[in-house]
Amino acid sequence: MSAGAEGTSTSEARARLLDTATRIFYAEGIHSVGVDRIIADAQVTRATLYRHFKGKEELILSYLQQADQGIRGQVAAIRAQGLPAADTVRAVSRWIADGIRSPAFRGCAFLNAAAEYPDPTHPVHQAVLSHRQWFLETATQLLGDAGCTPADAAGRHFVMLRDGAMAAGCLFDPALICETFLHGVEGVLRTDAAPTPQAETSTAPPT
Repeated sequence: MSAGAEGTSTSEARARLLDTATRIFYAEGIHSVGVDRIIADAQVTRATLYRHFKGKEELILSYLQQADQGIRGQVAAIRAQGLPAADTVRAVSRWIADGIRSPAFRGCAFLNAAAEYPDPTHPVHQAVLSHRQWFLETATQLLGDAGCTPADAAGRHFVMLRDGAMAAGCLFDPALICETFLHGVEGVLRTDAAPTPQAETSTAPPT
């Protein structure tokens, strides 16, 4: 076998392992899936797995990294369309809703992983926090560009709406959940026109 062919085979084996782990981890949970199951489903040897990953933890981190890169790529593609700022927020929201309505939807991969690894010092939990920090910063920037003020509050509101929809989407009717989520996003986009609490409380009471 030539060096090029060997490299291709090695790359394909790693991709097959990661794709298999991604599918099973997301569908069935991380702790419930052992290395033997992944090896069997990927149709590779144990030696092949450990050639590419030091162990299950590194495979889990690669799974989350791949999910993170996929989400970043989708958001970047939407932003690259050059839509008006508010429509960019709506497009990202519709993409989230489409995922919730998909037949294989099992919630948020990152929230699921955090539930299985609650220790904030664990590398898996740290990977979750890193992704969520990026998502919060991105949502805040998009909503700020759309004129929502204060942008940081709008970003937190958006993330909470998204988290709620992701959690409820695999428990209740996805269509209703998505309708509620998208309606909530429209509410966030209107916050720049809402009176501030200071303005409300500064109004003198009628005499």
